Amino acid sequence: MRPITVAADASGAYEAARRGDIVLIVDVVDMGTTLEAALQAGAKLVLGAAPAGLKVPVPVNPRRIGKFAAEKAQEFETGVVVIAEPRVARDEERQLSAAEVLCGLREEGLRISKVYPNMGAETVKLVDFRDQVVVAVSANGGTAYDAAFNAGADVFTATVARTYGYTGWENAEFAVERVLKLASQKRGGITVVAASSKALEDVLAAHYLARALQRHFFRGV
Repeated sequence: MRPITVAADASGAYEAARRGDIVLIVDVVDMGTTLEAALQAGAKLVLGAAPAGLKVPVPVNPRRIGKFAAEKAQEFETGVVVIAEPRVARDEERQLSAAEVLCGLREEGLRISKVYPNMGAETVKLVDFRDQVVVAVSANGGTAYDAAFNAGADVFTATVARTYGYTGWENAEFAVERVLKLASQKRGGITVVAASSKALEDVLAAHYLARALQRHFFRGV
């Protein structure tokens, strides 16, 4: 039986990555939902990153994620969409939050003129995600993703919220399927990370997804 663990926050994501686990970040409000909707709208790749200047007890490197996003966009011959918080604010405030990611993009020759708000499923109304590389800068989910990614993990995102045309149950299953596809090729554990230990929706969703993964492995999937 493959070990499946539930953890929380960037520290849990970092420790899981150091163990060599596949990491699934659950941030229901809003990063996981935003990125799930982006994938359903045709995004090529979705990533998370920590806000500029955020103090956390584990290493993060949002500039490196910006550089990686630019490299993947060049590989895919497409662009990059950056999403950040606060949701209700001037674009300049989101630019400040995403400053390190934007710096990494510029170092690879890619300049972004606008940073879109992290609004969950509603974000698809603001920008065309088709074939884009998407980076969501977020204090909880983005930071947990950043910590795991920069510690060397394969990282996925998840939500149990509804998106346009899909129920929360379906979106949870989509996330499980993405993890299982990689898990079939790798040995080791899987850690489901609640983006914030203070967000009940993230904690409950993380336990739900961990049980869903266990059910698949008991069935021999």
